[in-house]
Formats: sequence, C-alpha cells, structure tokens
Amino acid sequence: MFGYVTILEPELKVKDFRRYKSFYCGLCQELRERYGHLGQLTLTYDMTFAILLLTSLYEPEIHAKEIRCKVHPVKKQQILQDVFTGYGADMNLILAYYHLKDDWVDEKKVSGFLGTCALRRRVRKVIRRYPRQCRVIQKELKNLADCEKRNVMELDEPAGCFGRLMAELMVWKKDHWEETLRALGFFLGKFIYIMDAYDDLEKDRKEGNYNPLKSICGEPGFHERCREMLCMMIAECTAQFEKLPCIQDIDILRNILYDGVWNKFRKIEIERQKSEDESE
Repeated sequence: MFGYVTILEPELKVKDFRRYKSFYCGLCQELRERYGHLGQLTLTYDMTFAILLLTSLYEPEIHAKEIRCKVHPVKKQQILQDVFTGYGADMNLILAYYHLKDDWVDEKKVSGFLGTCALRRRVRKVIRRYPRQCRVIQKELKNLADCEKRNVMELDEPAGCFGRLMAELMVWKKDHWEETLRALGFFLGKFIYIMDAYDDLEKDRKEGNYNPLKSICGEPGFHERCREMLCMMIAECTAQFEKLPCIQDIDILRNILYDGVWNKFRKIEIERQKSEDESE
C-alpha cells in the first residue's frame, strides 16, 4: 500500500534530486544498521517524505557521509541522516511487522509467520520507544482488516483507518505542530488508500480480493469520480502542509505533494487509454 508518495523527477532540480536520493539512501542504510537486510526490505518512498517533512519543520542536525552498498558497489553514494531517519526506520519496521502479523492471523500465510518471528525481538524495542504510535498503528490495521472481513463497500471507512494510521505516524511529538501534522497525515493516508484501491482494482476484480471501489467501478464517470476524490484528499493535505513553516527542502516537498503523488495515477490512465484504444 506504500510507494505512492514520491517525487516527479523531471520537474525537480538536479541538486534537489540528489538531496532526495541522499535521504532515501540514508533511510536504507539506517534500516540496515538497525535491523539488518530484512529491515531494508521495508524501505518505502513514503517514509522518505515523512523524514524530509519533519526534518524541514524541526531543523535537526544532519549528518552526511559517503558509502558503498550492494546497489551501488562501485561508486560511493552520499547519504544524509538525522534523528528522523531513525524515526522513519522504526516506523517502517512497525508497519511491516503488523502487516506480516495480519497476513499470518487472517490468511495463515507462511511468509507472515516467518516475518513476524524474524522481526518480533526488534519490534519490542520500537514499541517501548514509541508506544503511542505503535498502539494506534496496530489498532487501525486491525480495523482495516475488519473492514475487509465485513466486505465494507463504503470507501470512507477503510480509508479513514489508514488516514488515522498516517496521522499518528506524522506526529513525532505532541507540540504546537501536532494538530496540523495530524490533519496532513490523515488526508495523505486517505489519498494513499484510495490510490492503492484504484491501482489494484482490475487485479482485485480478477482474483476476487477485497476492494471497496468494486461496488462503483461500473457506474458512469467512475474514473472521473476517483480523480475527484483523490484531488479532494490531496487538496486538504496540501492546505495543512502550507500552514507549516517549512523552508529547507520546500521545493522537494512541494514537488512530491503537488506532482509526485500523481505518478501512479498518470500511469494507470495511460494504460487504461491504451487498453480502450486496442479494444476499438
């Protein structure tokens, strides 16, 4: 369900693209240092956005260094890390753990059982460090699983679960910016959920999987309706974002929220148009 909150590279200056990649690589390295190669598998672009946003808002000290890795074995890559890189790594791990746990409990997937066993000891430390976030993440993922069991077709209910999850994740600490960050995260989470449902619709229809958009996908103007819902969610999200006094990396953050989040939607529309042209 992650991977939708990323940059639109052609519209980004070279220096900003390099800085974005440095934070992304910094998160990857942090995951490896804390949780090994298994931790690296949880890497997402969405969490890179959260790190950039919180870094811009709170302006902590940033540490830069150059490293080689399996992806870049020849040329050293610059990585950027700060206190929020560690926070993002911990949140990545928690989300991955509870997702794997639900896979085992609900569907008895062996991969879910093995994943939870491998991560359990590491997760306990994160839960002690961030009890508030972990409690809400677990609760909302359970609520989301319940929506799937009940085959809820009212989109706002499951989207709201993911919205509340993201809202809690965005609030690093309770302070003056809590309300704004929570609202930003809530609408961004709903956007991600709706986009994911739209992206997976055809596959879910073929495989008989749960998807709340299946109940309206045959109605006239369905695609336009989905675009309108997504526009509403990201408009509310960006309205909250503009309330924050972010200056550092503002061009990267705006590129993500105003352009990058639509990358997947554009690809879906192109594929849909191509399919319609071939069927004529």
